[in-house]
Amino acid sequence: MTKRDVVFPAGRQALYERNRYSPAIRSNGFLFVSGQVGSREDGSPEPDLEAQVRLAFDNLVAILKAAGCTFDDVVDVTVFMVDPQSTFETAWKVVPEFWGSAPHPTLTAVGVTWLYGFDFEIKVIAKLPESATE
Repeated sequence: MTKRDVVFPAGRQALYERNRYSPAIRSNGFLFVSGQVGSREDGSPEPDLEAQVRLAFDNLVAILKAAGCTFDDVVDVTVFMVDPQSTFETAWKVVPEFWGSAPHPTLTAVGVTWLYGFDFEIKVIAKLPESATE
């Protein structure tokens, strides 16, 4: 089996090791990023929804940066939201801060009943820049 090429953002490796998953894996020119939530440094949820979504994006951007990517390299996004009927508008106010201009990545949004105490999670697939795949 090929060893996984794991990407760790600065300062959060212990959190991922404690929960036994990789934040991101490089494979065949792509970066597969695990779902990111609006967790504080200790892993606890940020209670304010808008701040939680912003923090989830910040955590995502840190992983993308550690892999030599930006959000412009993202080709596919999946978001999970608890009670999207009441949280979607608030969560989506943050998106333009990170999303950039068109053309946008593909998007799948899923309503869920539980996210380990969080209300929003985002996972992405990004195309690695040529310099990051060598």
